[in-house]
Amino acid sequence: MLSSSAIRRWYWVHKWTSLVSTLFLLMLCITGLPLIFYHEIDHATGYSVEPPELPGVTSRVSLDEIVSAARAKRPQDVVTFVLRDPDEPEAWFVSMAETPQSPDSSAFYMFDARTGDFLHEYPLNQGFMNFMFRLHYDMFTGLPGTLFLGFMGLLLAASLVSGTVVYGPFMRKLPFGTVRHGRSSRLKWLDLHNLLGIATLIWLLTVGVTGVINTLAIPILGVWQQTEMSEMTAKYKNEPAVQHLSSADDAVKKALATVPGTELSFMAFPGTNFSSPHHYVAFMYGATPLTSKLLTPVLIDASTGEFIDSRSLPWYVKALLVSQPLHFGDYGGMVLKILWALLDVLAIVVLGSGVYLWIKKRNVPIEARLGALAAEGAAP
Repeated sequence: MLSSSAIRRWYWVHKWTSLVSTLFLLMLCITGLPLIFYHEIDHATGYSVEPPELPGVTSRVSLDEIVSAARAKRPQDVVTFVLRDPDEPEAWFVSMAETPQSPDSSAFYMFDARTGDFLHEYPLNQGFMNFMFRLHYDMFTGLPGTLFLGFMGLLLAASLVSGTVVYGPFMRKLPFGTVRHGRSSRLKWLDLHNLLGIATLIWLLTVGVTGVINTLAIPILGVWQQTEMSEMTAKYKNEPAVQHLSSADDAVKKALATVPGTELSFMAFPGTNFSSPHHYVAFMYGATPLTSKLLTPVLIDASTGEFIDSRSLPWYVKALLVSQPLHFGDYGGMVLKILWALLDVLAIVVLGSGVYLWIKKRNVPIEARLGALAAEGAAP
């Protein structure tokens, strides 16, 4: 049994971590709800399209044709990435920018991989889903906003642990699921807050921890670029940048042959933050449920098309890659997405009821409040 001083300390932690973080966590839960169905909403609203059905067509055009078509649409810009989507294998996606080091894309195109036809230009930095994503990701403030939200995720974890420690021993004296409707409104909401908090505890911890990891994406990838990537490209450091690129199609084929049993996720063109001035870097994913979320980089000399190096990503990058889909329930198809959405709604109720309980709080010491709760739970 916790002593009175221990109860006060844990209650202080729970109260202040909850108070500081609740409004931001409510915002994250509300904005995160539509983001669970990001792809479905984009298709429904016309921001994304599906390749047309072409029965019997199995051939694929060269990636070089796709790249040339993208360059023809924006000759003043450069291709920075080509991407594949496992859910849309009939399409190539091409990202362009003013320069390889530009922080933002200037265009994002979709081409038919079977015919080479242009299918769609994605509107950049527009629409409802873009607004929700930016608000959820960094509150439109860049890296400082991202790191701040990561700190809120740490406060959430502290609030969940301290809440379990404070209320757990007392709630065991009540039948699980008890909500005392016959008492005051505040007591009813306290029971509901505790019940839903316990019911969603593991999910909230999972989403909170993976969210914190996701907020560290830029520092994590920066460390990888300064260590592993620098080692892989060290001998090219003093060589001039490539002026004439070798075949992008051949680079992808070389990567597929280098790492058998994988498919291309995306390939960075020379000069971007995910490559070097001298290399294509193809990021390959595996065929199993776990390896499909992990990536293996393959370096291809951008002037000769020769294989240079490939090595497994370090553990901290793997942790990031696993956390990103888990945070949004993107592991088990629509069933898991629906489950994630339901748990998100329950989390909103937990957070909202916490705000209500604070507004309606009475100036009664925590020991007295929990003592009364225990007495009521023990009463026949």
